[in-house]
Amino acid sequence: MTSTPDGRLVPPVRAGERAMLEAWLDFHRATLALKCSGLEDDQLRLASAPPSPMTLLGLLQHMAEVERNWFQRMFAGRDVPPVFGKSNVDGFALEDGRGLDEVVAVWRTEIRRGRELVAAASLDDSGRLSEEEAGHVGGEEVSLRWIMVHMIEEYARHNGHADLIRERVDGVAGL
Repeated sequence: MTSTPDGRLVPPVRAGERAMLEAWLDFHRATLALKCSGLEDDQLRLASAPPSPMTLLGLLQHMAEVERNWFQRMFAGRDVPPVFGKSNVDGFALEDGRGLDEVVAVWRTEIRRGRELVAAASLDDSGRLSEEEAGHVGGEEVSLRWIMVHMIEEYARHNGHADLIRERVDGVAGL
């Protein structure tokens, strides 16, 4: 596999559907990690695109919650609490003392758990949505294929946010 100058693996231009989806999801995960690398704690906590309160550290926490939500709750049907507590269901709120190392470890744990849960599943296997989520997507069940595509979209959208935040924090753009 080819890699970008910063070390991210470029998804293959030819591969089976599952390998392609997994590669693109991993690429976007690596992109978010890269956007947060090399910064001090205060920079990771800086909401630098007013009026949004979004921060790079908050984005990482949010994506840990998104990983848990789609793979554990929706696909596997597990009843698991929010990653960062019931008062932080979307993951964006920051807590003093919780820095990048801890957040990255939690995020990577959620990624690992998700991978384990879907490893033996077919892309056609389905998860069951909450009533609220079903109202947003138009059905109570979604395939693993749909979840994988949605996760790629979710990371790509938030990586765009991370681009803007990072550029405002220290001028680095286009990682």
